[in-house]
Parts: sequence; structure tokens; C-alpha cells
Amino acid sequence: MAAALAAAEPGEDLVATGADLEPSTLLDAYALGLFPMGLGGGGRRPIGWWSPDPRGVLPLDGFHETRSLRRSRRSFTTSVDGAFAEVVAGCADPSRPGRWITVEVREAYLRLHRLGHARSVEVRDASGALVGGVYGVVVGGLFAGESMFSRATDASKAALAALVELLRDDGAGGEGRLLDVQWRTDHLASLGVVEISRAAYLARLARAVELPPPPGLAEGAGGASGPAGGA
Repeated sequence: MAAALAAAEPGEDLVATGADLEPSTLLDAYALGLFPMGLGGGGRRPIGWWSPDPRGVLPLDGFHETRSLRRSRRSFTTSVDGAFAEVVAGCADPSRPGRWITVEVREAYLRLHRLGHARSVEVRDASGALVGGVYGVVVGGLFAGESMFSRATDASKAALAALVELLRDDGAGGEGRLLDVQWRTDHLASLGVVEISRAAYLARLARAVELPPPPGLAEGAGGASGPAGGA
């Protein structure tokens, strides 16, 4: 995959096909700046390996939290890895448009989670029901966001806000860390996501993966927190 990435033309998002979804393959891919997404209907095989150019990233000092989101967050509680499988299932809901998370993909990220490399942030309402979340892969100082879902107003935004706080809570304000969201959309742009070139992304990635994971996303970190945004 490294050779395919090196040969990719500027603006070309899909750089390779094939291979498997074993943990070692996935971790090597993320460290190179690649992520998998099936090319068949609903995300089925063959597996495509993507490195978007430009790439969507969320600067940790650039998250846009509106007053309404701040108010919403007070009614939620958040946790890390409290319900990883349920978050992935929420993201894989077949009723969602553009569904791409297959059973094979779900199992692959569950394996990564059991090994401590895939993490989730959950959002629950006052009744304790899971209403939103985000999951992704941690490689050093990189959090590669895979997907998020929402069943209540602002729940996915609250999950993303909590993730940003976790990445920044390392004693250095998140300096050098990288929150990858793959592609910029209008919705993500409203939260602060920007586009950078593939070359710029790979340069930042090389520095980020050399950092240790932030304490709140290190292996073994987890459990519930207080109201989202309560810090």
C-alpha cells in the first residue's frame, strides 16, 4: 500500500484495492494515512484503500461550539469505551443513507477495539439511553474518526466535542495531535473541520503517530464521565 500511495496522483482519493481487514493491516494502513471502505454496494467488497486529497481534519483549537450545543451538552453524559459495539451498530444502521459499514467491517473494528486500538465516545441522555457516539482508531497521537451517529439533537456533536477535549487533555493542549475526519462536509465544516492537502496531512501524520495516546484514550482508560461539557 505504501507504493500505491506514493504513486497516487494529486486529487486521487482511491489509491489501492484488495488486501484484508486484519488488525496489523489496518494499523499499518492508518499509520500510512489510508483507511478502508468497500467499493461494492453498501460497503461490500472489494475493499478500497483511501487517502483523500484534500483531507478533512478538525483542528483541536478550532472546534466550533455554539451556545445551543453548550446547553445541549449539559443534559448529556459521556463515556469512553462504555458501549463500543453499540456505537458501531448505531453508525451501521441500515436505514442511514450512504451506509458502508458491513458485518465484516464491524467485526474488524471490534477486533481492533479488543486489542486497545479502536475507541469510542458515547453520549447518553438523562434516562441513560445511548443517543449518540463516535468511534475511530488511535495510533499514537492520531485519532482517525470512522463514523458517528445521533438519535437526539446535538448528540453526535456532543460526542465530537468530548473527543476534542480528550485529545487536548494531555498537558500540552493537544499539540501535535491529529483528528482525522476523512472528508470535509458542510455539516463537519460548521463544526470547524477544514481541508488540507494530502502532502500536508501526511507530514502532520508522521509527527502525530510518534506521540503517546492522550491519557483519556490510552488503553485501559474508560468509564463514565459527568455531564458533557461540564468541565
